[in-house]
Amino acid sequence: MTRLPVLLIGLLLALPLAAAERDVAPGTGSLAAAIAGAEPGDVLHLTDGAYRGPVTIDRPLTITGPRGAVVDGGGQGSVVTVSAPDVILTGFAVTGSGRVNQDLDSGVKILQGADRARIEKLLVTGNMHGIDVHGGRNAAVIGNEIVGTDSPRMNERGNGIYVWNSPGTLLEGNSIRYGRDGIFSNASADSVYRGNTMRDLRFAVHFMYTRNTEVSGNISIGNHLGFAIMFSNRAKILNNLSLGDREHGLMLNYANNADVSGNLVRGGTKKCLFIYNAHKNLVWDNRFEGCGIGIHFTAGSEKNVLTGNAFIANREQVKYVGTRNMEWSHEGRGNFWSDHPAFDLNGDGVADSFYRPNDLMDQILWSQPAASLLIGSPAVQLVRWSQRDFPATLPGGVRDSAPLMRPLTISVPLEVLGHEAEAAGRWTEGNYDDTDPDNLSAH
Repeated sequence: MTRLPVLLIGLLLALPLAAAERDVAPGTGSLAAAIAGAEPGDVLHLTDGAYRGPVTIDRPLTITGPRGAVVDGGGQGSVVTVSAPDVILTGFAVTGSGRVNQDLDSGVKILQGADRARIEKLLVTGNMHGIDVHGGRNAAVIGNEIVGTDSPRMNERGNGIYVWNSPGTLLEGNSIRYGRDGIFSNASADSVYRGNTMRDLRFAVHFMYTRNTEVSGNISIGNHLGFAIMFSNRAKILNNLSLGDREHGLMLNYANNADVSGNLVRGGTKKCLFIYNAHKNLVWDNRFEGCGIGIHFTAGSEKNVLTGNAFIANREQVKYVGTRNMEWSHEGRGNFWSDHPAFDLNGDGVADSFYRPNDLMDQILWSQPAASLLIGSPAVQLVRWSQRDFPATLPGGVRDSAPLMRPLTISVPLEVLGHEAEAAGRWTEGNYDDTDPDNLSAH
């Protein structure tokens, strides 16, 4: 045999065999048996019917099927566990995980080493946690519908998507309703969470010890808190909607070096934006509208820049308890304040007078609520008059030296407006449980 045919034979033997496509019939044990008999790269097609789990995918496979194909864990552990890289799951339904929260029982669990998993267009319902990305790198979780549990105590529910120590995760276009947190990102980094819709939860997005991660184009409706960025660094919070979130729309708590831009927070019953011990954050071109407090700024937060934001029709625009002077304009561009009666004689878009939202009496009322009984007294009015006409008597606080004359606008898609109205009606009717002291705990 000549040398050339020998080389060709060797090359052919080295090439991988074509992936096989196999139909898997419903039944107890059928999916587990199909996985055990498959070769890496094979495609398993499910059909309408019930497939008994739990199952573990320990080799690179694609499993696909219609919504009528239901993988049911029977209440034991996680329904589908992915332990191999390059696994693709698409289309079918996953239900029936265990109920042990501390074990992170989930509909789909992606383990460490199961890199590049792709979970797409699944219906994940009736599980403790929906999808748990637990150590696998570069996972893509796209277009799934996740419906969590609706038990009265939120902290006894699981998260829609839990991301732990999984760099490079992409969460895109998922719909998440009920449960504890929509997306809980813990000790992870270098990821993108975009275009997800989250309703009827504790937090829509919850960061703990997360860095270099983008949260963009997401919609939070009717949750207790929209976007909670805690103990995290270099987050990008861009172009999100928080509509009717009950406690806070956006919270920066021990969050540093964040870029917060293009977000709309509207209709929160308490605070649009809460900044607590957060430093070196850029908060610009956001719209905060119709909350009890537009921005609550406290706990020694330093070196934050606020510019180009619009504060509209909040019952109290700013709550800042402190004696330091805070300048909330940057390079001649401040923020829009709907309660600032100002003129712009030169037409440059910047008001001719500065804006100062709080005075000494505000600080007294925040620290001593009983003093509100004196709010209409001549003594209080005299103090306020003197501080207005003699600013040197003010004790420090927030000042915007270049307030804007016009607010920016941020549009809301028509299909979202109905959900916003529905959430507002539920809050008004008092259908949410206020008796659970753990509802807003940080963990």
